[in-house]
Amino acid sequence: MTSTTINEERIPALVAHRGYMHTYPENTWLGLEAALKAGACWIEFDLQMCADGRFVLLHDADFKRTANSPASVFDMSTEQLVEISVHEPTRFGARYAPLKVVDLDTVLLKLSAFPHARAMVEIKQESLQRWGLERVMDALLDKLASCHDQCVLISYNHRALSYSRKRDTIDIGWVLAAYDQAHLSRARQLKPQFLICNERKIPQQESPWTGPWQWMLYDISDPAVALRWAARGIDLIETGAIGSMLQDPLLARKTCPHEI
Repeated sequence: MTSTTINEERIPALVAHRGYMHTYPENTWLGLEAALKAGACWIEFDLQMCADGRFVLLHDADFKRTANSPASVFDMSTEQLVEISVHEPTRFGARYAPLKVVDLDTVLLKLSAFPHARAMVEIKQESLQRWGLERVMDALLDKLASCHDQCVLISYNHRALSYSRKRDTIDIGWVLAAYDQAHLSRARQLKPQFLICNERKIPQQESPWTGPWQWMLYDISDPAVALRWAARGIDLIETGAIGSMLQDPLLARKTCPHEI
C-alpha cells in the first residue's frame, strides 16, 4: 500500500470498534460514549443473547477475557449479570471497576441522545448457533425496529442477513470471512449496504470489489494507512483508537461534534 497516494478529497469516516477500546473496556457504554464524545460519527458493538432472551453487549460467549470469569452468557439472565464486572482487569486493572454489563435496550436509549451518530450492531455467531437463527433474528429485528435511521445490522452469518433482508428494511453489513470469488458471488446476491473485511485479506494489488455497497475495513490505527485505503475506494475505517485517529487533521474533517 505504500505506493498509493493519499487523496485529500477522499476522507474515510471512522467507526469506533467496540467503542474507544484502546483506552476503555470494550462493548461498554463507558467506551461507546467516550468514542462519541471524541467525535466519532459511527460506533460498533457486539451482541450476544443471554438465557432470558435479552441482548447484551459482549464479543465472546463467556466473560473470561473481560471479567476474569468463566461464566457463560448463555447460562445467565440479565438479572444475574449484575454480578459481573466487565472492567477488563487484565488490561486495566481496577481502573474502571466495577463496570456492569450493558444491555441493548439501554444502549439504544442512550444512543437516541446522539441523533447524528450511527451504530454497526453485530450479532455474534455463538448466539445464532446456541439459540437458533430464527429465534435470535426475530427478537433482534424487533428490538431494532424503531431505530433504522441509526443502526446497521452486521454479521459474519450470511443466512442471518438473508433472513433479515426478507423480513425487514434495516440496512445490513456482511463481515467477510474470506475475500474470494465465492464471497463476491454471494455479496452480489445479497446486495448489502456494507461489506466489511479485515484489511489484510484484500490483496495489495487489487481494487476492492465494486457494487451497491460501501466498504468498511478493520482494525486500523494508523491515519496514513486509513487515508491510503480511502484513496482506493474505502468509505469507512474501523478503529479501536478513535481518539488518536481523530487527531489527524485530515481524518478530523469527518468528526461529528455531538451536542451532549
